[in-house]
Amino acid sequence: MEALSWSGDLGAFLNPVLMVAGLGFVAAFIANFMLTLVGLRPGEMVVNADHSLSLQRTPVDYTLMAMKYAVALFALGVLGYVIGGMILASPEQGGILGGMAARLTPVWLSLAALFAVSITFKRRLGLYGKLFDSPIGMIGFGLVMFWIFVAVFSGIIATHGPIDVISQMRNEVPGSPLPAPAEGQYAYYLLGGDNLGRDVFSRVIYGGFEVLKIAPLATLFAFMVGVTLGLPAGYYGGRLDTGITFVANLVLAFPVILLFYLLVTPEIVAAGIPNYLSMVLFVFPILFFSVLFNSRFRTDPPKRNLLVGGTVVIGGLAYLSLISNPSDPDLPMIFRLWPEVLDLFDIPGNLLIVFVSVVFVNSPTVFRIVRGIVLDIKTRDYVAAGQTRGEGPWYIMLWEILPNARGPLIVDFCLRIGYTTILLGTLGFFGLGVSPESPDWGSTINEGRRLLTIYPHPALPPALALMSLVLGLNLLADGLREESLKD
Repeated sequence: MEALSWSGDLGAFLNPVLMVAGLGFVAAFIANFMLTLVGLRPGEMVVNADHSLSLQRTPVDYTLMAMKYAVALFALGVLGYVIGGMILASPEQGGILGGMAARLTPVWLSLAALFAVSITFKRRLGLYGKLFDSPIGMIGFGLVMFWIFVAVFSGIIATHGPIDVISQMRNEVPGSPLPAPAEGQYAYYLLGGDNLGRDVFSRVIYGGFEVLKIAPLATLFAFMVGVTLGLPAGYYGGRLDTGITFVANLVLAFPVILLFYLLVTPEIVAAGIPNYLSMVLFVFPILFFSVLFNSRFRTDPPKRNLLVGGTVVIGGLAYLSLISNPSDPDLPMIFRLWPEVLDLFDIPGNLLIVFVSVVFVNSPTVFRIVRGIVLDIKTRDYVAAGQTRGEGPWYIMLWEILPNARGPLIVDFCLRIGYTTILLGTLGFFGLGVSPESPDWGSTINEGRRLLTIYPHPALPPALALMSLVLGLNLLADGLREESLKD
C-alpha cells in the first residue's frame, strides 16, 4: 500500500480554498498594521442631517472585514475536510486529514448536538446560556468540549492501542501503511510512529483522557479546600485568618514547579508524605458538604440529619477507600488498616501522588482568592440583612456570600484547569509522577523531542493538543468573565 497524502482527493478543491484564505488574512493583516502605523483608525458613527446614524468607514474597516471573511473562509475549508472525511468511504480518498476527521465522527456529532441544544435554550440556562452570546467564549467552550468528547470516545476514536508496538513502524512519517495489517486492524499510522513504533495519533487521543481524568477533578478538590478555609478566614478574620494565611503563604513561597517537582520525587514518595497529605486534603469535601447541608436545613432536623448523615457515611467510605490500599506492602501501616473487603476502589500510586500534588499546590492560591472576595462582600448590605435576620455565620458564608462570588470563582476554575494541564504536561515531560509508558501529552512530547530535528511528527501533535486545550480554557474563562460582568 502507498502512504496517505495529507489531503487525499479532497485537496484538489479544498487546498486552494485554504491557501486563498490564508494569503488573504496575511495580506489584510499587513495592510491593517500599516494603516494603523500611519495613524488611520476604524470608522465612527456620525449623525446625519436628518438625525439618523450611519457608519463612516475607513480603509481600516475594510481590512478588518477582509480578515473576518478570510477566517470564515478558512473555517469553511476545515469544515469541508471534516464533512468530506466523514462521507468518503476510505482513508485513501480522504487522506490523513479526512481519515482523522472520520475517526472523530462521534466528537463532531456530539459537539453539533450540544451547541444546537444550548443555543436553542440559552435564555433558560443562566450564565452558561449567556456564554453563547460571546464569540470568544463559544470558541473556547468548543475547544474544551472537543477534548472532553475525545476523552469520552477515546476507545472508539483511536486506531491502535496506546502502547501497541509495531517495530517496523518506528519513526515512520504520517500516513505510513502497516507492513502487514491483520484483518480488522486499521491499516495506517495517521500521524506516524514514534521511536518505539507506537501510533502517535492514538497516543494523542488517549493522552487527552489521561489529562482530563486528573486536571478537572484535582482542581475541584483544590477549590473545596480553598473555599472551606477561605470563607471563615475572610469572614471571621482575627487569629484564624492570620494562622491560615501564614500557612498558605509558606506554601506559596515555593516556586510552583519546584514544589510540584519535590512532591513527586522518589525520596518524598518513599517517606509517605503524599499519602499523609491525602489524609488531610481529602477530608475537606466531606466537611464542605456537611456544613453546607447543616447550615441550609438546620431548621428542618429530619432532612438535615438525612443529608448530613448520608454525606458522612458515603463520603467516609469513599475517603477511606481513597487513602487506603491494604494490598500495597510499601505503604505505612496506617494506610493498610482499612479492611480490604471494604476497600471499594484503589487509585494507582503514581496517579494518587500526582492528584494530591495538584490539590496541594493549587489550594493556597484558591484560598487567597476566596478570602479576598469574602473581605469585600461581607461589607455589603445583604450580608448585614442576613445577620439582622439572625442567620448563622456559615449560612451567610455559604448561601449569601459564596453565590455572589461565583463569577470570579468560575473564571478562576477554568484558568486553573489550564494551569494544572500545563503542570501535568511539565511533570510528564520530566518523567515524574506517571508511569513510563503513559500516553499523557507531557511524556509523549519528551519522548519525541529527542529526535525533533530529524522526526518532528512524534512531538508536534501532543504539543499542539496541549496548546489547544489550554487556549480553549483561557478563551472560555475570558468569555465567562465578559458575561459575568454584565450581571
